[in-house]
Amino acid sequence: MSAHLRPLASSSSGQRIAAVAISHHRLPLAPPFNASWDTRPRTHFDATIVRVTTDAGLTGVASGDRMLGFEGHESLFLGRDPLDLERHYRVLANIDFHYGRCWPLDLALWDLAGKILGQPCWRLLGGLARRVRAYASSGTLREPPAQADAAERFLAQGFAALKLRFHRGDWREDVRALEAVRARVGGKLELLVDCNQGWRLPWDTQGPWTFKDALAVARELERLDVYWMEEPLHRADHAGMRALREATDVRVAAGEMTRQLHELRDLITSGCVDVLQPDVALVGGITGLKRVAIMAQEHHLTFTPHTWTNGLGVTANAHLMAGLCDGPFLEFPYDPPEWSLERRDFPLLEPLEVDRDGWLKLSDAPGMGYALDEERLAATRIG
Repeated sequence: MSAHLRPLASSSSGQRIAAVAISHHRLPLAPPFNASWDTRPRTHFDATIVRVTTDAGLTGVASGDRMLGFEGHESLFLGRDPLDLERHYRVLANIDFHYGRCWPLDLALWDLAGKILGQPCWRLLGGLARRVRAYASSGTLREPPAQADAAERFLAQGFAALKLRFHRGDWREDVRALEAVRARVGGKLELLVDCNQGWRLPWDTQGPWTFKDALAVARELERLDVYWMEEPLHRADHAGMRALREATDVRVAAGEMTRQLHELRDLITSGCVDVLQPDVALVGGITGLKRVAIMAQEHHLTFTPHTWTNGLGVTANAHLMAGLCDGPFLEFPYDPPEWSLERRDFPLLEPLEVDRDGWLKLSDAPGMGYALDEERLAATRIG
């Protein structure tokens, strides 16, 4: 999808948005990927690519949600100064209220802004650092010995932390897998647990844990020295989150699928969480979440985005965190062989990787610093 419009009067950047193009791509998965939070095997992995091009020929690129509801709103951006990021954010917030999550456009505008200004996004966001420590985020449910084997492999690759999934039907089975990992790696890895109780996919009708369920799990996680427990209760159970946070030494993490900035504000100011996890590809973009990140830090909370997405989305979150925050580590979706870099980053010319010490290093290249594999995108295009 693309659109064009006559440019408006001169803009401060000297350039104007000439086109917005959206394309959809699908990578078949054989064998399927059995995600722990999904009761259906995943036979394909989709990616939506957003491109914003100026009349001078520069293009900003991003990926994330499917941009549902954006079609028909192109004229609100075309002909405008691409550097009017706050103005564009407000339009996208209005579209979000009426239609879908179109925040990948904000990320593409940040990539474009970096290219116009000749600076990497992490520097435009504050320049605090040019790297972030990654934690390996697993996606599959393995038997305890196999889970321990995988943890050893992550440790050997330089990761300082590992997130394990709970979703085996009985949390006691999940704890047994966690025990096997802790016994194998000792204190060499920080262990995080994703309880996956905050939301469900449309076909999953199982109810979330109650507060007492979550508290019983928290007691086990305390015993095993777990760094945080993620989404232990339904996303709207603020009273339960507050009570759980007060009752356990394990950090409570939430916010990965929260839709509105005011909901994130309420999680912060109501004392619901120790760790806030919104994803720039799903809520607010970089423009919106940079104010949330500052708010979280002012309340002495950890801000570290959830980012189970492709390498473009992980990179965008990394720029925000590196440039503005000092969180302990950032999510890095990686669980080979089921979830490999080749699968996750199929839209990219080169996959996003961590170094041998587990760091994501961001370059000095203008914008986000990634490049698309146009040949692969052409072969996988579905719309």
